[in-house]
Amino acid sequence: MLTTYRHGPEEGLPLLIVHGLFGSARNWGVVAKRLSVDRPVLTVDMRNHGDSFRAEANGYRDMADDLAQVIEKNGGMVDIVGHSMGGKSAMMLALTHPDLLRRLVVADIAPVSYSHTQLHLVEAMQELDLDGLTRRSEADRDLQRIVPDSQTRAFLLQSLDLKSTPPRWKLNLDVLAQEMDKILGWPDPGGHFNGPTLFFSGGASDYVLPEYRADIKRLFPQARFAKIPGAGHWLHAEKPREFEATIAAFLAG
Repeated sequence: MLTTYRHGPEEGLPLLIVHGLFGSARNWGVVAKRLSVDRPVLTVDMRNHGDSFRAEANGYRDMADDLAQVIEKNGGMVDIVGHSMGGKSAMMLALTHPDLLRRLVVADIAPVSYSHTQLHLVEAMQELDLDGLTRRSEADRDLQRIVPDSQTRAFLLQSLDLKSTPPRWKLNLDVLAQEMDKILGWPDPGGHFNGPTLFFSGGASDYVLPEYRADIKRLFPQARFAKIPGAGHWLHAEKPREFEATIAAFLAG
C-alpha cells in the first residue's frame, strides 16, 4: 500500500490529499495539519514517489486503484483533494470508484491531455552528479545550470535524500520518464461522478482553460469552479491560507 501519513483526530470522515508529479506527502504537511483541526487528514506518497513502492507502471488507473486501497484501509469513504497528477488520479478514482468519495477537489488540472512535458526535469535530475554531495545547497548550485528557476529547483530537491549512502532521488526517474506520456494524457474511462466537485485553479495558471469546461461538466455534472487571483500552478504553496480557506468552506458545504 502507499506510504500514508495521518494528521488530526482519529474520529471523523478523513480528508485524503494527493500530491502531484515529483511531489510527496511532505510537500503538504503544513496544509494537512491546518486542515486537521476537527477531522483526520491523510497524505500519501504516490507510487514511484517518496517512500512508497516502486512499480513499472504509472498510469491513472493504477494510481486510482492505489488510492482506493488506502481509502478502504481507512474507513471506506473520504473527501479528497488532488493536485496536478494527483488531481487526475483523484478524478479517475471518482469515475471508477465513486462509492469511496463524498466530495472531490481538483487543484489546477483538467481531465484532458496536455502537450507540455516535464521530461526535461527528469533529465536534469538524472544528470545531476550525486557522488560526494553532502548539502542541498551544493545540489542546488549544480542543478542551476539546467533548471534556472529557483522555486522549481527547491521543489525538486525536496525529493533528494542526502541521508542515504550514496545520496539518491526518492523518485523512480526511469519509470517517470517512460510513463510521461501517460502522466500528461487522460484515458477517459467514461461514466460520471455525481458528487459535489470543485475545480480550483490559480488565476495565473493556464492548466484549466475555459474550453475544458464542457469535458469537465460531462464527467462531473456538479462541478463548480474557483480561482485564486495571482496564483500559478502550485497554488497551495503560493497562496496557502487562501487555498486552505476555500477548501475548508467547500468541504463544509
